[in-house]
Amino acid sequence: MLSSLQQFILLKVLERGEKTERGIFRDFYRTKKTRKKYQEEIITKSLMSMIDRELLIGYGKRTPHKWFVTHARLTKKGQKIGRRLLEEKQARLSLR
Repeated sequence: MLSSLQQFILLKVLERGEKTERGIFRDFYRTKKTRKKYQEEIITKSLMSMIDRELLIGYGKRTPHKWFVTHARLTKKGQKIGRRLLEEKQARLSLR
C-alpha cells in the first residue's frame, strides 16, 4: 500500500508528465502543521521508498555517503499505478 503522501507524489508527477521538482511535493503539507525540517525528511524517505519499489526514477546529486534527490520521474509501473489511483479518485466522487 502507498501512503497518502506517496499517492500525492504519484499523482503530481503523473499530472505533469515529465521530470518534476521535489519542491512541488511540499504542497501536500500546505494544510498540515508539520515543521519544514520534518517535511523534507518525510518526503525524502517517501521518494527513496518509491524508487526502491521501482515506481520512480530519481535525479539528483551523489555524495560519497548519500543521494540528494532533486527531481523525479515515473516509470511504466508508476504510471500504471498512478492512473489506477486517478481512476479510483474520480470514481469516489458522487453526485447528489
